[in-house]
Amino acid sequence: MIGAMRSLVVSMGWVMQRLMFVTVALLGLGALAYTLACSFGYAPWLEMTATFGGVGYPQAGQVVQIGITALLSGLCVFLPANARIMALETSHRRFHIGMEDVARAYRASHTTDREGTFKLKSEFDSVRERMAYLRDHPDLAELEPSVLEIASQMSHISRDLADTYSDSSINRARDFLIQRQQEIEDFNTRLDAAKATAAEMRVWIDKVELEESVAQAQLDRLQTELSNILPELFSSDATPTVPARKVANLSDVSEQWDDAPDFPDNDDNRIVALLARRAAE
Repeated sequence: MIGAMRSLVVSMGWVMQRLMFVTVALLGLGALAYTLACSFGYAPWLEMTATFGGVGYPQAGQVVQIGITALLSGLCVFLPANARIMALETSHRRFHIGMEDVARAYRASHTTDREGTFKLKSEFDSVRERMAYLRDHPDLAELEPSVLEIASQMSHISRDLADTYSDSSINRARDFLIQRQQEIEDFNTRLDAAKATAAEMRVWIDKVELEESVAQAQLDRLQTELSNILPELFSSDATPTVPARKVANLSDVSEQWDDAPDFPDNDDNRIVALLARRAAE
């Protein structure tokens, strides 16, 4: 309840100060304008008769008007200074240690600390150095000294963190990550080239194996045909008997035929010999 009443009184005082400020300013400007108009004959002077010491002064109204105008004009001269005083009182009355101001001051101090500007190690010297820096900072001139002190203490406490995550450390880590990324990209390029070469060699090997299988099949078919044909050629009683085993190659057949005994010259023997020579060739 007392807090509410105090807040109400403070609010009413604030309103009355602003109201009187505006009233004095308007009265001073109005009186000055009206007196100037009277001086140039555009408006009548104030008329009143005053008696002082038994002597009457019929032009007292004009003197009173000029005096009131001078007084109000003098008060208007002091209005800017009064406005600054009221603004200062209002700022002190409304002042609270806001986290936004503290965070802003701490951010400035911590950023500078990461750059390695602060060199003093002891707590007192370190806090004083940070306060001097924040006091001279152009963006923090409106902050209260208590806010700067709290931000300086916070910056001193987090000096190890600023040293660990300093700008030089961050730049080294960033350069290292960039280099690793480039190495990975180079490795992936070489890996893709190796995969392409392996795929090409696999196609080549499959093609060679296919050609070998075709050639082997043709050779097997030729050997089968010769094994079926040669026993019929040598099945006559006058011809030498060919072993029942499979003939390895044509050179063996030719050698067997050359070692065979001579037979009578007849047409069948000559035909068989001619076929054997051609087969051997």
